[in-house]
Amino acid sequence: MNMTVDALAARIRSLLPPGVHGTEKRMFGGLAFMTAGNMLLALAKDGSLLVRVGKAGMEDALAVPGASIMDMGGRSMSGFVVLSGNAIEDDDDLRAWIARALAFVATLPAK
Repeated sequence: MNMTVDALAARIRSLLPPGVHGTEKRMFGGLAFMTAGNMLLALAKDGSLLVRVGKAGMEDALAVPGASIMDMGGRSMSGFVVLSGNAIEDDDDLRAWIARALAFVATLPAK
């Protein structure tokens, strides 16, 4: 992984509440953060961040500048947004995105 992804991964680790994520797993050509067996966030090799917000959270998430629908091979992935640039530069903004993902994943059964 390049320095951008490594630096973002380190920031995420420092902003996650203690004991929240159980594993990190290589996924989507980057690194995924998992909790209770569910994907929370994933860092792409280009430095963008995939955030799991759930279908019900899509509209609010997409209203934030820098957020877009996740597209995988020409197919939109509902429940996930991709963030880049200013949307994740500030620690408070990144912390808020982490909180959104945590709130959604907390509704899912553990795997």
